[in-house]
Amino acid sequence: MSSTPVPPHGQSPLHVVHVLGRGGAGSGAHVRSLAAGLVARGVRVTVCAAPDAGQAYDFAGAGARFTPLPPCTDPVTVAALRSVCATADLVHAHGVNAALRASLALSGRPAPLVVTWHTKAYARGARAPVVRLMERRAARAASVVLGVSSELVDRARRRGARDARLAPVAVPAPRTEDGGAQREFEVEDRRLHKARAELGAVDRPLLLAVGRLEPSQGFTTLLDAAHAWCGLDPQPLVAVAGEGSQRAALQRRVDAEALPVRLLGRREDVPELLAAADVAVLTSRWEARSLLAQEALRAGVPLVATAVGGIRELVGDAAELVPYGDAVALARAVGRLLAEPERGAALAAKGRAQMAGWPTEDDTVAQVLSVYDELVSAGGTVRRG
Repeated sequence: MSSTPVPPHGQSPLHVVHVLGRGGAGSGAHVRSLAAGLVARGVRVTVCAAPDAGQAYDFAGAGARFTPLPPCTDPVTVAALRSVCATADLVHAHGVNAALRASLALSGRPAPLVVTWHTKAYARGARAPVVRLMERRAARAASVVLGVSSELVDRARRRGARDARLAPVAVPAPRTEDGGAQREFEVEDRRLHKARAELGAVDRPLLLAVGRLEPSQGFTTLLDAAHAWCGLDPQPLVAVAGEGSQRAALQRRVDAEALPVRLLGRREDVPELLAAADVAVLTSRWEARSLLAQEALRAGVPLVATAVGGIRELVGDAAELVPYGDAVALARAVGRLLAEPERGAALAAKGRAQMAGWPTEDDTVAQVLSVYDELVSAGGTVRRG
């Protein structure tokens, strides 16, 4: 395992600033995991993110210094970030927007910039060229771009990255309220029963979808498919955890069409909900390394997902994959799993085998740290206290 050497007497340890953008749960959890692992290896870590991210991921609890900064590129925010980065040996940005802010803050500074691409932006019409320009600037500003899927690595190279590498990230182990790791799969039967009872799914199958209620997540297709499940006996309940701009429109459809769907809003107990579910459903237009997909396989819950982005690379044959936007295929795949429990059991077994090839949190930290060592050594960066 790569590790940063102990600095000579009088020198400060390596100082890395992580800049987090408007990313979802996957990137926030990844930065939290990285921070904990890097601090444990003697690296000094500062995390710059929105105030609510600091509360959600407890970066300070991981041993990092947390600096709340809004995820925008106005002069005041960039100046504040520039001040934080003044003592950094290296800056690690997560996402294109974060990379642009970090590159502005580092203008004229020798510290290298690492950028992790967790996802890709969707834009049509007049905004599409703007997004491509942002991606080009972010890719070319980075000393190294780390893509969490092969597709993102290829995208970074097309945008002009001088060095783009595959760096799949591990799904962090669940944390207890005090921040410690809890053993996997040990959720008591009574807690599962309670979760199902609260949702009204004690004597009926429970389907779980998780994500932002935005057009790219494909929840309109999920509601289309729910029509087919209305005729099943017992009728399954579809629970959707997440918030977003489509909340009101989706709820209107649920009410008007009498669909067996509950919009739960933002939930902090997704691992418990997932453990209680019979099937996990992922309907996104695009995903790199979906957090829900990883958690479903780890929990042994059968997964039906769209065959997009890095999903097939992530899950292999351990999930039922369907075309994006195909409500008929989605409904049939879920229906088969509910009707044939042995099919779900087979997927769970394949999921355990698939997980064996995934990186652990230690693997992820070691790979990132090796990149840091390489850049700092090559650049001869002076460690500043």
